[in-house]
Amino acid sequence: MSTSTPSEQHHASVLVINSGSSSIKYQLVTPHDGAAVASGLVERIGETAGAVKHVAHGTTTRREVPVPDHGAGLRIVLGLFEEVGPDLQDAHVVAVGHRVVQGGDRFDGPVLVDAAVEHAIEELSPLAPLHNPPNLTGIRVGQALLPDVPHVAVFDTAFFRHLPDAAATYAIDADVAARYGVRRYGAHGTSHQYVSRQVAQILGRPVEDLHQIVLHLGNGASASAVRGGVAVETSMGMTPLEGLVMGTRSGDIDPAVVFHLYRNAGMSVDEIDDLLNRRSGIKGLSGENDFRALHDLVAAGDAGARLALDVYLHRLRKYIGAYHAVLGRLDVITFTAGVGENDDIVRASVLAGLEPLGIEVDAARNDGRKSEPTVISPDGARVTVLVVPTNEELAIARQAIEVVGA
Repeated sequence: MSTSTPSEQHHASVLVINSGSSSIKYQLVTPHDGAAVASGLVERIGETAGAVKHVAHGTTTRREVPVPDHGAGLRIVLGLFEEVGPDLQDAHVVAVGHRVVQGGDRFDGPVLVDAAVEHAIEELSPLAPLHNPPNLTGIRVGQALLPDVPHVAVFDTAFFRHLPDAAATYAIDADVAARYGVRRYGAHGTSHQYVSRQVAQILGRPVEDLHQIVLHLGNGASASAVRGGVAVETSMGMTPLEGLVMGTRSGDIDPAVVFHLYRNAGMSVDEIDDLLNRRSGIKGLSGENDFRALHDLVAAGDAGARLALDVYLHRLRKYIGAYHAVLGRLDVITFTAGVGENDDIVRASVLAGLEPLGIEVDAARNDGRKSEPTVISPDGARVTVLVVPTNEELAIARQAIEVVGA
């Protein structure tokens, strides 16, 4: 483990890489102050024309170039750091932090990447076939292009690794579950952990004293119950399909629906997978998965859009009530991510009528998008309701820097 002086720690930065199946998101972060020095996105990897966006020094650079694979994409990114800046040498990059979706039952925190870690990520790919393989590709390409910097894997599932057995266990044959790794792993854990800790800082209370519900509402959506800084429940399951209604995912559904569609609609397993993951949720019910467009349709009297919003809110309220019961006492509800931070209609609607539980929303405080942490409950409310913007890149950077000891 390396050590560094206070001055070096102050100026140290981490390059955070989120490698998807056809994209690379990246951000250069200084963990001591949370600043994003540079950020960017490589899209349409493997297609005829790729798209690259690099933001640094207040300037956005865009390129339309072929990006045949992730190696080419990351080489373009490093070239933009050299050409546009900031220079990675001057930025004192002490680690590269990689987002990895599925850590299974093996990882409960960030780890320095070595051959054994790579092998484990590969072995866990059947549990996240759309995510772990490109995550691993990003790690391997990153190591090849930046061989002199330690690489750290940060897992989406780590925060939920030690859920109580009663919450993590599915009631199926125990031998089958053990053999095939069938249990609740959760997802969005980096965001849930970051936000729950931010809440404690904002309120000036020890995280150990707080019973929290965190609602990560984006195109993917998940809820967590956090007692004393420790996750005790979460809505996503073995995969990110379970739980809340999402942009294109169904969330909770009777598993017999799969058998019904297979037997009676002649749909293959892959077709049902595509239906539940990409053609369901808000989009499946209304044709839209952008909440701005959904609200416009509702305002215009569209019955399908109204039903979609009602189903979304109903499912969310069920989880809030269930997690209130799991926690026994509720101190804080926090909204985060794209919908949670920006949609005041959803925030107000889902909590309407919960005043007997001590949950209230102040209409003026709730109004509009929130780019800063904001309390939206009235003074004196028994349950504090907040909006706290998530920052998974900063969370990954801080975990990476802890691992390398910089």
